[in-house]
Amino acid sequence: MKKSFIPLAATGVAAALVLTGCGQAGQGSTTTEDGRTVLTMWTHSAGNPAELAVYEQIIWANYLQPLNISSDITDKLLPTAVGKYNGEIYSAGYWDAALGIFARKSVLDANGIRIPTMDQPWTESEFDAALSTLKGAGYDTPIDIGAEDKGEWWPYAYSPFLQSFGGDLINRDTMLTADGALNGPDAVKWGTWFQDLFKKGYANSGGTVGNQEFVDGKVALSYTGVWNGLAAVDAVGDDLLILPPPNLGDGPKIGGGSWQWGISSSCNDADGARAYLEFSFNDKYITRFADEQLVIPATEAATEASKYFNSTDGALRPFAEFSKEYAVLRPETPAYAVISTTFETAAKDIMNGADVQSALDAAVTEIDTNISSNDGYGAK
Repeated sequence: MKKSFIPLAATGVAAALVLTGCGQAGQGSTTTEDGRTVLTMWTHSAGNPAELAVYEQIIWANYLQPLNISSDITDKLLPTAVGKYNGEIYSAGYWDAALGIFARKSVLDANGIRIPTMDQPWTESEFDAALSTLKGAGYDTPIDIGAEDKGEWWPYAYSPFLQSFGGDLINRDTMLTADGALNGPDAVKWGTWFQDLFKKGYANSGGTVGNQEFVDGKVALSYTGVWNGLAAVDAVGDDLLILPPPNLGDGPKIGGGSWQWGISSSCNDADGARAYLEFSFNDKYITRFADEQLVIPATEAATEASKYFNSTDGALRPFAEFSKEYAVLRPETPAYAVISTTFETAAKDIMNGADVQSALDAAVTEIDTNISSNDGYGAK
């Protein structure tokens, strides 16, 4: 029996693993000197606009096969760590990421601002009042929402606000149109509110990508991700608060979904690939991935074993709770590549003062035209 060597590293959209008897997806068989061949395992990520789109498109084009690993594994994973298309599981991941709001307790206390909890998050009016109070207290920009960033950050970070207002990027019942979801009354409320953040000087797009403005005390609040959590803990110490996003009408929401593994349809030893994956989903490995990379473990057992996310003294525990309670997957459709970039364009136009309804109507037209021209991407 030949031995398998599994390098636990992934770069780019396709990560090469060496496994016994599996050829590289779509490229024939590449064999090592000792008889091992290369399996390409496709992934999707929250990290940039291309990766999630590739994930959706390769499934639609039959480049991925159903994952078919044990349900004992997938049933224990966070919903956002399981990739489904048309009801079938095609991928699974070891972790997720999450967003929250960083604050200093001393700053909120000094300004008489209630500290929100998951049971009682800030309402829209409370959140706006807090920003107004902080601006009056001398913060030129009370909150850093990362608007200087670009690409997938925009739908990942800001479509949850849209969803919290009751809108969405697409009608998820059919996945065939964005009309009504992205340009209806709730979406217009979101767009008006989002535009006002900049009009009123509560946020701007002139900062630097990351969390440095908060660490330096230049902003009072920072809407950011778990990946910045440990640096904030180190810089701010016990004064740091990790707060839930506001409830803008339909409950707090955050984006969900990160790197996941799948098996190519051309793999000539899918059973070997599944055996590797089932082995790798051991909780001890999930915990190590999470603590090494500052990402949220995808199982409850791995979360409790984590240094940073356990429920006893995990400094980043709130992110695990936010992921479990608030996460919304981006639409599971090959049209997402267009949805993502179109939403970014519309939201930036709105930020810069465009008419909200017109910007959203234009976005809907572009998305619906793309879906229609691709025969609905096979939506059922």
